[in-house]
Amino acid sequence: MTDLNDQEKEQAARIEAGRLLFAQECQFVAGAATLDRLPDLPLNEVAFAGRSNVGKSSLINALTNRNTLARTSNTPGRTQQINFFDLGGRFSLVDLPGHGYAKASKTKIAARTDLVNTYLKGRAKLRRVCLLIDSRHGLKEVDREIMTMLDMAAVNYQIILTKVDKSKQSELKVVIEKIEKELSKRPAAHPEVFLTSSMKGIGVEELRAELASIAEQ
Repeated sequence: MTDLNDQEKEQAARIEAGRLLFAQECQFVAGAATLDRLPDLPLNEVAFAGRSNVGKSSLINALTNRNTLARTSNTPGRTQQINFFDLGGRFSLVDLPGHGYAKASKTKIAARTDLVNTYLKGRAKLRRVCLLIDSRHGLKEVDREIMTMLDMAAVNYQIILTKVDKSKQSELKVVIEKIEKELSKRPAAHPEVFLTSSMKGIGVEELRAELASIAEQ
């Protein structure tokens, strides 16, 4: 058996740091359905954004190894407010309502969009936005609108492809290439695209490691 090289040792250490961080207690601390209810919390934040039913709540549950921490549903638009979770006193995980959901009144859609956009643009403790994209569909215009807003606000964001277990490898490769090409032109985008499946556990360890590195900053 060959010894691990330095790069492999570093990655193993990152994976272990991520495992230890997400083994900590994770608790719901606040929810905000309106701008005036946004809490003033002491911890830095990582937010999970994306179209309705892209798998935000499922990914948070997979990361924390808890089945019911964040509500999940097959019904798009179930998350109606911004939910804040304290992860071991290290940082907050933030589950945002899905954007682009049309089966609601125009007034509710506008209010929810304003709530999410105001949070994303003006949250001082927000360290990264994980923008979830369904791997079967790739980027949509509503995703690009969020990306452009984050670019203009200089808010760092990272593309997380979800449900990769449901995509053919050849199709997934094309989606990744298109996204990486587009990210190269966007100033606030993190260059690395993460591939995940909450159901199969694909990419969960690696994403934990990435978020642990943010918590250490």
